[in-house]
Amino acid sequence: MKLYNTLSRRAEEFHPGGDTVLLYVCGLTPYDEPHAGHAMSAVVFDVLRRYLEFRGLSVRHVQNFTDIDDRIIQRANRAGVDTGTLVGQYVESYLRDLRTLNVLPAHHYPRVTEEVPAIVEMIQGLLERGYAYGVDGDVYYRVTRKPDYGRLSHRALESMVAGARVDSDERKEHPGDFALWKAAKPGEPAWPSPWGPGRPGWHIECSAMALRYLGATLDIHGGGADLIFPHHENEIAQSEAYTGKPFARWWVHNGWMLLNGEKMSKSLGNTVGMREAIERYGADAFRLFVLTSHYRSPLNFTDEALRSMRRGVQRLASAANAELPGRGEPFDSEPFRRRFIEAMDDDLGTPGAVAVLFELAHAVHRGRDAGQDVRAAQATLRELASVLGLALAAEAEEEAAADAVPFIELLLEVRQELRALRQFTVADKIRGRLSELGIAVEDTPEGSRWRPVRE
Repeated sequence: MKLYNTLSRRAEEFHPGGDTVLLYVCGLTPYDEPHAGHAMSAVVFDVLRRYLEFRGLSVRHVQNFTDIDDRIIQRANRAGVDTGTLVGQYVESYLRDLRTLNVLPAHHYPRVTEEVPAIVEMIQGLLERGYAYGVDGDVYYRVTRKPDYGRLSHRALESMVAGARVDSDERKEHPGDFALWKAAKPGEPAWPSPWGPGRPGWHIECSAMALRYLGATLDIHGGGADLIFPHHENEIAQSEAYTGKPFARWWVHNGWMLLNGEKMSKSLGNTVGMREAIERYGADAFRLFVLTSHYRSPLNFTDEALRSMRRGVQRLASAANAELPGRGEPFDSEPFRRRFIEAMDDDLGTPGAVAVLFELAHAVHRGRDAGQDVRAAQATLRELASVLGLALAAEAEEEAAADAVPFIELLLEVRQELRALRQFTVADKIRGRLSELGIAVEDTPEGSRWRPVRE
């Protein structure tokens, strides 16, 4: 199996350093509902884990929650709740959505606020080794102390600082120095430390949690491509300065989720909610949408693409679950299995693997028509689909719901025309009847959107 390594910029033959693959994936900052971009990343690393396990490897998977930062504090203050209450709400929502999306749970979900003692210990070690310095209760990392700083993003220090996300602070020895510890501000949550009350910086948390739960050297560190610099670059610097060992053997980064050609981001205000996407199109359809594109490529979210994926899921489910009589010569599905593995071994080539699934589904129907026994081929289809996390549920209710989508869309088009003609009474009647049938309609400046009503 070859896996692309951002550090070396090439696909390298993957082999773990020990008996278990040590996988750390940067999680989200739970200050708002997760969006489809978060779901995309979750699917990518879920499939990576599933495939490693399919190939006979044991995996230990850790994914963190950054449960304290400026955005969390600001959102909690506006809502009039403490940060723990706010975070708990969004973490629960995210984990519930992951279950719906058929994402395997990580073995550990550490949170920053529960790991402060370990973080403080690591910062102390960096101070003792001369890689950090304190200023007025803050502690900063010296980027000039590590000669190979910048090797992950493949840029020189000065070029990275220019226009990058660095704080303008005259107290720092170098503009690229980054905070390991932030002194407490009035009204903010704080923890005790040798440098006074405060809270951890963003980057140090992942280094400390990875070290605690997985050890000094990871096999795979994953996350979105937007984290390469500064977050992952800084993780390498502080971790290797502290342990004296390589931090991660493979760096794996997924591409961005796009909406209308722009990166999906809360800060840009152009997101589609994770739960909305799953409820509207189905978990399998969303996963298939992600997997038909290579994980390192950007992925443009469109309604047309997701609806197409839903129809594709129905075709796969029909072939996998049809009750067919066992008669005639058995159909040989092993060539499909070999091609599936070849595709996945080539840097997690899910587009090729998905193509194999559709070819196998077509072959199941063709074999049935030719009088062959295709039950083993159906079992192979279900097995390979499960490697991609596709459930291929056969419930008639799900298929009926999918079949109803074009009619719902047509009703919304008619309702939009009625509203344009100012026939609001009839338009409201359509909305009311859809609501009675469990369909919520939301009017936005871009048009009307719908979603199933959660129980």
